[in-house]
Amino acid sequence: MFWFPPAGPGWGWFVMGLGTLVFWALLIAVGVLLFRTLNRGAGQSPAHGDTERPSPQRLLAERFARGVIDEDEYQRPLSVLEQGFRRSGR
Repeated sequence: MFWFPPAGPGWGWFVMGLGTLVFWALLIAVGVLLFRTLNRGAGQSPAHGDTERPSPQRLLAERFARGVIDEDEYQRPLSVLEQGFRRSGR
């Protein structure tokens, strides 16, 4: 009863093992995506499809914070931007 040839049941073990690996990979991927979706903060926008552009002042502040520009290079464009906003009434 349940006798197999001396080499085993052929490709059955390979296919079964591959199927198990694919099953666990899909299960883990779904778990990770679900975790990331549920833990996204209310203020965060999705990674793709972000249509809101940061303001010029924010971009300038980020460059200054990263050390790309020094204080003089930060203050001059900032004052120009502030003057432009005052003129336009914003």
